[in-house]
Amino acid sequence: MKRGQRRVWIVLAGILLTGFVFMLCLCLGSVPIAVRETMNVLRSALTGAVRDDYIGIILLRRRLPRILCAGLIGASLSLSGAVMQGLLRNSLADGSTLGVSSGASLGAAVAIVTGFSVAMGDLTGTTLMAILFAALSLAGVLGLAYALDKSLSTQTIILLGVVYGMLVSALLTLLITFSGEKLRTITFWTLGSLASVNWSSMLLLTGAFVIFGAILLPHAAVLDLFALGESRAAHLGANVRRTKIVCMAAVCALCGVCVSVGGGIGFVGLVTPHMARLVVGPSHKRLLPACALGGANFLMLCDLAARALFSPLELPIGVITSIIGAAVFIALYAKRGRNDANA
Repeated sequence: MKRGQRRVWIVLAGILLTGFVFMLCLCLGSVPIAVRETMNVLRSALTGAVRDDYIGIILLRRRLPRILCAGLIGASLSLSGAVMQGLLRNSLADGSTLGVSSGASLGAAVAIVTGFSVAMGDLTGTTLMAILFAALSLAGVLGLAYALDKSLSTQTIILLGVVYGMLVSALLTLLITFSGEKLRTITFWTLGSLASVNWSSMLLLTGAFVIFGAILLPHAAVLDLFALGESRAAHLGANVRRTKIVCMAAVCALCGVCVSVGGGIGFVGLVTPHMARLVVGPSHKRLLPACALGGANFLMLCDLAARALFSPLELPIGVITSIIGAAVFIALYAKRGRNDANA
């Protein structure tokens, strides 16, 4: 099979898989709904005749926005992880490397403990505080990194991200200590949950993905040059410092919005890029779209498991992603170790 034909088949397979996963997640749950009934509800909604019966409420008000949010968060986190791994040339990097996800979690915890609320449509005070703290975290980490190292070297960025993440973790633990009856809310939120998402959440995630995805995807060719080393990338015409600043800012903003909506969801941006490379190879022109598609499918399935495995009890989605992600990551590296030993 020619390379061009193989790419077409991979794209078609990815689209069909996404459609199948979407319908599977829409039909299954604490209340299973037949595929034909689901299609009827969706067809009625598309024609403007929204059904307000029990099945219509479950599908259109609860499951559909939740599944779309899961797909958008998965795509965003996976895309961010692939960009950060290429940018820093570190296979353990992801969208939370700069500590922005931790900062967003801290902002949400502050809002929960203080009872902060605002009147901005369906957006909660928790969401807005998480976005604000994510932006402040990005500005603080990048500002300090630039003050210490004008070249923004990989080592400086990773070190500051780790240190900042530890600091935020300590502050978050301190907040939890004094949270009282709000302990369960903070704990559940920091482990990740899509139980309270709505159509406003979906619109926020869609806007973030479109805007910041449009910034990241055109950098695919430059990220391929980074694999040769920053000095060689610069010799080949890449503006290394500008690329780092722009991509990191976009990644952190995208991750901050995701954390503000879904809480702390780990391993998505770390594992799915490695899985995507096995299918489409290392070229970022193919890898970035594949990561977005793979991350969307992965998180939709994890959300299905979170809400259906022990129904009516709902698990934090971050627990599901961490268990599956850790197992997949170990398997991938075990396979890589065997391949290196046989080489």
